Amino acid sequence: MCPVLGESVDNIEPLWENAYHLFSPSTEANMRIALLGGTGDIGEGLALRWAADTDHELLIGSRDPEKARDAAEEYEAELKAHGHERTIKGFANEMAADRADVVVLAVPPYYVGDTVEAVAEKLDSETILVTPAVGMKGDEDGMHYHPPSAGSVTELVAARAPDDVPVVGAFHNLAAGALADLSNEIDLDTLLVGDDSDAKATVRQLADEISGLRPLDVGPLANAAEIESVTPLVINIAKYNKDLHDVGAKWV
Repeated sequence: MCPVLGESVDNIEPLWENAYHLFSPSTEANMRIALLGGTGDIGEGLALRWAADTDHELLIGSRDPEKARDAAEEYEAELKAHGHERTIKGFANEMAADRADVVVLAVPPYYVGDTVEAVAEKLDSETILVTPAVGMKGDEDGMHYHPPSAGSVTELVAARAPDDVPVVGAFHNLAAGALADLSNEIDLDTLLVGDDSDAKATVRQLADEISGLRPLDVGPLANAAEIESVTPLVINIAKYNKDLHDVGAKWV
């Protein structure tokens, strides 16, 4: 689930400020979603699905802006191959987070805390911070849940985020490969936790807009560990059952 060469952040910032004048203000129906670490597997899958199924504006973030721009171009090409003409922009993480309505932390769990702190000044009470990261460790038997001292990665994000920024845990148990394959029709559930009901409702809407994905509310952030712990189980099912490579969860 996880975050170059090229121009420095100092050189790019003026270009970024100018670029904002090209962005029309986002509305609830047309939101601006920044995927930090969006060059990784879960970032790619979510970007492609939202680009294919919605009209939301998508920004790919990376610690290396050139890498983000390259990924954005690759996603555009993949979308075009499936009949979708979309524009996706790539920026440094801090720039992608600035003025986004929803910021998805599509980075590995060991980068989550640092990434939140790096973009904290770009977040405010109108920004929703979404985390799909899960703490795990592997051995020869498989993957095992390995939460941080905060109790879960989602709670760690909430502790590191500014106090007025709502945090929602979502998209933990999805197979990134299944998401990124636009020829694959998914039929999966994603579990949501959060203490802010409005923020959770917005993320629920975003999840529901992905064709074949059903969001389910699992309560407050205190329940995040139960959701996150399902992810290593899903990975182990895929490991030991060759016909379930892109296995996910469906609750009935």
